[in-house]
Amino acid sequence: MDVLVFGSAIVDFVAYASRLPKPGETLHGHEFKTGFGGKGANQCVAAARLGAKTAMIAKLGDDTWGSKYLEHLRSEHVNVDYVQKCKGETTGIAQISVSDSGENHIIIVVGANNLLSAEDVNKSKLLFNSAKVLVCQLETPLSATLEALRAFKGISILNTAPALENTPVDLIKSATILCLNETEAALTTGCDKISSLTQAKVAMERLLEMGAKNVIITLGPAGAVYARREDPEIFIHVPAPRVSNVVDTTGAGDAFIGALAYYMSHFPDFPWHQLIGAANQVAAYSVGHQGTQASFPKLEQVTKQTEFEWNEI
Repeated sequence: MDVLVFGSAIVDFVAYASRLPKPGETLHGHEFKTGFGGKGANQCVAAARLGAKTAMIAKLGDDTWGSKYLEHLRSEHVNVDYVQKCKGETTGIAQISVSDSGENHIIIVVGANNLLSAEDVNKSKLLFNSAKVLVCQLETPLSATLEALRAFKGISILNTAPALENTPVDLIKSATILCLNETEAALTTGCDKISSLTQAKVAMERLLEMGAKNVIITLGPAGAVYARREDPEIFIHVPAPRVSNVVDTTGAGDAFIGALAYYMSHFPDFPWHQLIGAANQVAAYSVGHQGTQASFPKLEQVTKQTEFEWNEI
């Protein structure tokens, strides 16, 4: 097993319009789609599309969408032995608005995802003992996520999304890699904003001081930066490929994390800047295509590249 994902599965209801509405405003959209999302499932499918052997531990509602989601995960070659449909619960949903420029607004109602628990970690010990990389997020109960991180002995990636103003320190300390975007990093560290590499460096310093072992901050079109506790004075920036036509940024961060998990499971001895560069490339492909999971590439759809630009900041 390459990648195990302990996390969320949510159905996306996506409306496309020329721009995002202002508060209290109603706009005419030009397209509507439903899709399969949730950060956990997104990251799992992103890794599976690239060729990782993946498994998902998640909760779905005992409804039509839960049945459809289960079949979808099977079609993406994800092990669903521990994806459970819960009686009396609804499958999680996300209401998403996307502008022609690719910006988005998202509201989620997590439904059955709230039932994921520490007991699910105990039930799936076989997967925890066999996987190379574990991926978690914050769309499911924090106590369950913490138990999963503590139980796993390999490389664990915690995506702190949706962001919390007071992310429990135990969560920050328990993951091998803490992965955040600029908004999440600013909220977690108490920074006003992160709009430059210098500000990202300050945020990484604070996260290491808070107990993080390794930190990656994704910066959208600017790529990503990272710092490691073993070299606390070194901060690396890995630029992203330029995207000439941004179509939809929804799920780009999930594409990055799923790809990072795939590359780390398959190439554990590669330098981190090369693994992150490859993940940047997958995220860049994603923003050039519509949808969430629908935008994630297969391995043959991304450019074969072994050297990515990087520099110290």
